[in-house]
Amino acid sequence: MSVLVTGGAGYIGSHMVLNLADAGETVIVLDNLTTGFEWLIDHRVKLVTGNVSDTQLVEKLIAEHDVEAVIHFAGSIVVPESVENPLKYYKNNTASTRDLIEACVNGGVKHFIFSSTAAVYGMVGLEPVAEDVLLNPASPYGKSKLMSEWMLADVAAAHPMTYGVLRYFNVAGADPEMRSGQSTAGATHLIKVAVQTALGHRAKMSVFGDDYPTPDGTCVRDYIHVSDLVSAHALLLDHLRKGGESTTMNCGYGRGFSVDEVVRTVKAVTGIDFIVEHGPRRPGDPASIVAGADRIKALGWQPKYDNLEGIVEMAYKWEKYLDTRNDRPSIL
Repeated sequence: MSVLVTGGAGYIGSHMVLNLADAGETVIVLDNLTTGFEWLIDHRVKLVTGNVSDTQLVEKLIAEHDVEAVIHFAGSIVVPESVENPLKYYKNNTASTRDLIEACVNGGVKHFIFSSTAAVYGMVGLEPVAEDVLLNPASPYGKSKLMSEWMLADVAAAHPMTYGVLRYFNVAGADPEMRSGQSTAGATHLIKVAVQTALGHRAKMSVFGDDYPTPDGTCVRDYIHVSDLVSAHALLLDHLRKGGESTTMNCGYGRGFSVDEVVRTVKAVTGIDFIVEHGPRRPGDPASIVAGADRIKALGWQPKYDNLEGIVEMAYKWEKYLDTRNDRPSIL
């Protein structure tokens, strides 16, 4: 039996592949390499270039490799872009996930783990948000993910498949062994943007909004190390394999840092000052969103890298590593 990882050549997906391969799993990666990188794929796994919406291809992979579980990362993730181009997000996230789920049902896949987002909650308060609050996504990105959650729950109720949904908060950092990290040149992740600015790859960076109802006026987010995130996926897969019920869980540490706090931390860790400009708010950005993480902790999740300075240090180290690669893409 094997595990199919969609989007396994991307940032989070490649870390999931490392986790599974380190555990001795047989792994198949399906990625169209639009935002992923072939060089991030671990040598112990098989890479297939293609789209998750190609049901014939997915059904073939399921049959040929006796796929027991699918972990689905492929999709589009930039909130402001989703506001400008919503149809891209409903196609890449919702419609493609629908096609993937159909192929899984046809192929008899037993377990499906879906990478969702805290954006399904919308504009919430400063307190940690629990999974059972009213869902009110403020962006097409959040809506596209919530629609996928609904589809998955309906399909699992109708077919012999269990599922796990993990709602991510703000993912950051890199593999502690420096085997993978966030490598997209134009990535919008705050910590990556800040370390790129520290290294001079960007002339300056922008902070979007400083008049939010937060302690310092900038947005507050729950930053989770990517290795802790994928360990939660592995734990959830084990739960499902042992007969556990389908479930939806937040994946964050349960405490937040403001944008300005993160920028100050990056400056402190790198020892480099850089230009930061404060501008207007972006559409779809809540003032604060922090995980209520009781469910995932009750499952036995024990994060190892819950330290902002450490997360920044690994992200900085990875960015410097990228500078040594001949095929490093240019910054947009």
